[in-house]
Amino acid sequence: MTLKELPIGKSATILSVGGEGALRQHFLDMGIIPKADITMVKYAPMGDPVEVRIHSYELTLRLSDAEKIEIDSIRDAISLSGTPDPSFDKKVMPHPGLGEGGRFHDKNDENPLPEDTLLTFALAGNQNCGKTTLFNQLTGSNQHVGNFPGVTVDRKDGAIRGEKNTLVTDLPGIYSMSPYSSEEIVTRNFVLNEHPKGIINIVDATNIERNLYLTMQLMELDIPMVLALNMMDEVRENGGSILVNEMEAQLGIPVVPISAAKNEGIGELISHAMHVAKYQECPGRQDFCDADDHGGAVHRCLHGIMHLIEDHAKNAGIPVRFAAAKLAEGDHLILEQLELDENEKETLEHIIIQMEAERGLDRAAAIADMRFTFIEKICNSAVVKPKESKEHLRSGRIDRILTGRYTAIPCFIAIMALVFFLTFGVIGAALSDLLDLGINALTVLTDHALTAANVNEALHSLIIDGIFNGVGSVLSFLPVIVTLFFFLSLLEDSGYMARVAFVMDKLLRKIGLSGRSIVPMLVGFGCTVPGVMASRTLPSERDRKMTILLTPFMSCSAKLPIYSFFAVAFFPKYSTLVMIALYFGGILVGILTALLLKGTLFKGEAVPFVMELPNYRLPGMKNVGQLLWEKAKDFLQRAFTVIFVATIVIWFLQSFDLKLNLVTNSADSMLASVAGLIAPIFRPLGFGDFRISTALITGFMAKESVVATLSVLFGSTEALQAVLTPLSAASLLVFCLLYTPCVAAIASIRRELGRKWAITVVITQCVLAWLFAFLIRIPFLF
Repeated sequence: MTLKELPIGKSATILSVGGEGALRQHFLDMGIIPKADITMVKYAPMGDPVEVRIHSYELTLRLSDAEKIEIDSIRDAISLSGTPDPSFDKKVMPHPGLGEGGRFHDKNDENPLPEDTLLTFALAGNQNCGKTTLFNQLTGSNQHVGNFPGVTVDRKDGAIRGEKNTLVTDLPGIYSMSPYSSEEIVTRNFVLNEHPKGIINIVDATNIERNLYLTMQLMELDIPMVLALNMMDEVRENGGSILVNEMEAQLGIPVVPISAAKNEGIGELISHAMHVAKYQECPGRQDFCDADDHGGAVHRCLHGIMHLIEDHAKNAGIPVRFAAAKLAEGDHLILEQLELDENEKETLEHIIIQMEAERGLDRAAAIADMRFTFIEKICNSAVVKPKESKEHLRSGRIDRILTGRYTAIPCFIAIMALVFFLTFGVIGAALSDLLDLGINALTVLTDHALTAANVNEALHSLIIDGIFNGVGSVLSFLPVIVTLFFFLSLLEDSGYMARVAFVMDKLLRKIGLSGRSIVPMLVGFGCTVPGVMASRTLPSERDRKMTILLTPFMSCSAKLPIYSFFAVAFFPKYSTLVMIALYFGGILVGILTALLLKGTLFKGEAVPFVMELPNYRLPGMKNVGQLLWEKAKDFLQRAFTVIFVATIVIWFLQSFDLKLNLVTNSADSMLASVAGLIAPIFRPLGFGDFRISTALITGFMAKESVVATLSVLFGSTEALQAVLTPLSAASLLVFCLLYTPCVAAIASIRRELGRKWAITVVITQCVLAWLFAFLIRIPFLF
């Protein structure tokens, strides 16, 4: 039978893994290999995808992919609790605790690198294993940490604290050196092409079987390396243990137990990393073949390939053992780089075919099996698996509700509704009103002081009508933005984001996307720029492009001041309802656009949904506070740079005519002359006033500038209400909801997709904004 037919709560043994290409290789790299045990955990609320457990961790995949995996030996689910091996008590090597030195014997090399050599380190590991947390501990940085796969989507650099001439690069998470998504390519290219002086490989000690798969491939690169066993505190708290000395002896590299979150063992890790890099001590082992059983076939195959390609690998700058292993599993990228002639390619194919015949497995499965067999030996001799952790038990109980068949969707709606209600109706609104009172009081005080000092009329106008009205009107919305980011950060850090992707996959597939696309789009509610960057975690170029094009429809926090300003001014009784309607309106237009794209430019099906589900964790207040500070600082920087400059420019243009004479009526100003040229475009929408056209133009620089500009040009809410009706205000809100993203967002789209797509986004969203804003008015025109 196939995995698709496996009942919930039952385990089975994998017979074969079907499919082809990168997806099948990804399954093998994740441990879905013949002879492995797999357990069906649950189905998504809509029946697809499913969650399975393999090698002690949870993974999601769709039923269509589960159908390609053949199984037998159906039985009751395997317990997660480890069974201590009695022989562990007889081990003579003591187990070092956190921060204690291992027993790895460093070589006394007589030729260290010169003192002024820059020691570069690649910080590599699986997704969600604590890389960014360790990076922050090593460098003193404050990079954002999240509890879902793919938080780091680009490389980040920093020097090790207290060490001269060092540079650590935090790389995106990767499960193997066969990259499956674009952010994984960043890691592979860095390690292969940048030639770091050392590798710090961080592994999740609570899930060591899966993590060591990447470790073995990194060791094949023949680069000095140290292994950091992260989360060792959790392993020991749950009754597990790792014989570090035994693991060091089998791997031939230093192994250091650490807890990155608690800053334990970091000093020892730095010491080992510096030593292996300075003395260029490469891994003591690269051969993981088992001469017994069927492993001899793989051993002969790899060594045959190494002899065949040795000179080619040297010329290409690729470690020969790594190249041989990648060729054996069918890596076309490495094959192209080696530039073998036709005779060598034929010989290579004969060697691999012979191995497949002897081994009884295809090439990719045989190499994956070789690695996991070695990992199993290490775990049997050096690891006592912990019992099922409190975090995993707690996650299971929470998931019964948050991913339950009948409760998942209502819970998601309730959670998001609560977030919006608290942000726009309670906490954020109350704090915003409080700050607004303070700003108004300061404005009045400054106004009186300037009047008493008899300051020049133009300068007085600049300070009060320009700076205070413009920047002050935007600053009052800071609490709303911070409140929204606070709740989004809680959802991200808790691990709920990954569950939303699991729950929504089948629904998103109907519009041509994968469930993983939900994460970039949810991030887009905070800011479009990181939302666009988060799309790098998607393995399909098609899905990535679609997700990037749809993310700007999710209302970013910069639009909050616009929504709040108009909702309070024109719909005071229904302001919260209006703002929620705008958010869901953007989502609806995004869905309609996705359906259009699916049927035209992006025909085909969404990529398979393969994702690890992390345990729920209590959000770290330090991490949440750090994120809020970064967002608040970013907002304040824009308020006192881009928006500050924009308000001064707008004040100048609306205060002087073309002959630089101070005008009493802004209709005679330079601004009226310029903005009046495009104002007729908006007349059918009900806001043809040149001052509103100006505000929309400045909104292209930063969306918050719309409110600042209107405050400068109109001076008061009453003046704006005299120009706009509630219907015109509704039409303007819809236009602001949908028209072009800000310059920073367009720049990020250009960086990811190129100039043509960026220009397309600007034009398309402006056209859509005009059409939908006009649709709002149609029922009232007749």
